[in-house]
Amino acid sequence: MCGIVGAVAQRDVVEVLIEGLRRLEYRGYDSAGVAVIAPDGSLRRERRAGKVQLLAEAVAADPVHGGTGIAHTRWATHGEPSETNAHPHVSDFIAVVHNGIIENHHELRDSLKARGYVFVSQTDTEVIAHLVCDEMKKGGSLLQAVQRAVPQLSGAYGMVIMDVRDNERLVVARSGSPLVIGYGIGENFVASDQLALLPVTRRFAFLEEGDVAEVTRREVTIINRKGESVVREAKETDVAHDAGDKGPYKHYMLKEIYEQPAAIRRTLEGRLSQGAVVAETFGERAVELFAGVSHVQIVACGTSYHAGMVARYWFEGVVGISCNVEIASEFRYRKSVVHPGSLLVTISQSGETADTLAALRLAKEMSYAASLTICNVPGSSLVRESDLAYLMKAGAEIGVASTKAFTVQLAGLLLLVTAIGRARGTISGDDEQQIVAALQSLPAKLEQTLQLNERIVALAEDFADKQHSLFLGRGEQYPIAMEGALKLKEISYIHAEAYAAGELKHGPLALIDAAMPVIVVAPNNQLLEKLHSNVEEVRARGGLMYVFADVDAHFKSDATMKVLNVPHVEDVVAPIVYTLPLQLLSYHVALIKGTDVDQPRNLAKSVTVE
Repeated sequence: MCGIVGAVAQRDVVEVLIEGLRRLEYRGYDSAGVAVIAPDGSLRRERRAGKVQLLAEAVAADPVHGGTGIAHTRWATHGEPSETNAHPHVSDFIAVVHNGIIENHHELRDSLKARGYVFVSQTDTEVIAHLVCDEMKKGGSLLQAVQRAVPQLSGAYGMVIMDVRDNERLVVARSGSPLVIGYGIGENFVASDQLALLPVTRRFAFLEEGDVAEVTRREVTIINRKGESVVREAKETDVAHDAGDKGPYKHYMLKEIYEQPAAIRRTLEGRLSQGAVVAETFGERAVELFAGVSHVQIVACGTSYHAGMVARYWFEGVVGISCNVEIASEFRYRKSVVHPGSLLVTISQSGETADTLAALRLAKEMSYAASLTICNVPGSSLVRESDLAYLMKAGAEIGVASTKAFTVQLAGLLLLVTAIGRARGTISGDDEQQIVAALQSLPAKLEQTLQLNERIVALAEDFADKQHSLFLGRGEQYPIAMEGALKLKEISYIHAEAYAAGELKHGPLALIDAAMPVIVVAPNNQLLEKLHSNVEEVRARGGLMYVFADVDAHFKSDATMKVLNVPHVEDVVAPIVYTLPLQLLSYHVALIKGTDVDQPRNLAKSVTVE
């Protein structure tokens, strides 16, 4: 959510800033703005509610030029989406863009009003502009003023500050919201996501918690939370330039659904050898740490939480290790008991999810044996702050509704389960070989499953007038049903719930009628006969069912049930395969409903605030 881009250069940076905002649109936003220091030393600012394209059109109609500037896409937290509330915010000669939430903004606002500052927006961000301006009037440089202002702020922030009187520098500060420095030749940049800057640089350094930095054309000075000058290593990124290109696909989401076979191949590459998992994939100390693991605590949010729920079945059923899974926003705000030999596992596509990151930092104060993250962004906070890390290599995921990141997370978790089982001696060599073989066959199985697309297009027509739906699964398919329900509600706005199928008679059967479609995931496993009984319960009450079933599961289409056969797959990887038809169903229903598939209302890709 929210996006920041900043630049200090000799050339005109307006196009760089606006292109950067375009590349951050996937994060979710409701307004956009840009501010630059014009050649005559004045501040030129344009803001628009709505899409970045409206901002670009405004700039084209009344051209804005300058070599130093900042830009922002806003996702509303304080104050409605409007031009007045859009960033950048200004106070006299100071301009600011900010991601995050300033929790003590009411107190600061009252104090600054008492000193004569006039507020024109409803945002918490405007207090930063006035506060820095007030500190500047006390003397010193912009960097010094920001250093004095930062301790007065409570909450999360990634911010960039510009002094209109000085076109040579930007000052940035990070606490709880990511910022990256992009290094150019005779020019430097800042952003909330390196993807924004790929057209202008491929060398990046990530700021750490509490860092404040001064960025000029020639150099970057970084000061840590202790007030010490530090160096954050700049590295070349291997993220593709065309990560934001939809190619032949109508939406990013569809592109990313079809990228899943390749993403699974990429995440497995170099991590399997001679029928075994390469445990060092997770870090140099992995084998040593895994041997002592007797309990796993998984913490995640949203789709990543569902991946963790599947992994619980694997940890306990495959290798006999107890496992708890908890939503990060709950974990961080309750007292919990740490089991001896506990490994904390965090899961996050971005590595910057606010609640998950806070949970990791809380866990570091507790008696966990070690922490491990499964993440898609190499330089992210979760990767840097965890003891061990599994880098997903899923490639950039632009669509807000996660698809390929979810299946790659599942593949990574299955590798983790296997590596821990072997280190502890709770799975045999033969069992490990079978899991590895199932993983190696997975890309081909996913490609076969994607061939169901045309049949799912036809099936989706039945949902055109539906407002509610129910998803059912048993065992490790229950979290997959939850993920399917989440996808449908996220992008089609149909109310969807998921239940373990055995819970039907404990309440959900009251909802069943011809207007409530019931979607069932039915692999051919040990719970199949139980699932058949649950399906009959729905059929007896006039429900209309859509069953994604193994070819040998003995479900047949009739007037009350439409069956789509999924290729036969080994039980251990079935949750990954059965995810794809549910993703395709959600996508095609959303097309019929006419919603914004890639940027569904009220949602953001990277949730960096509570």
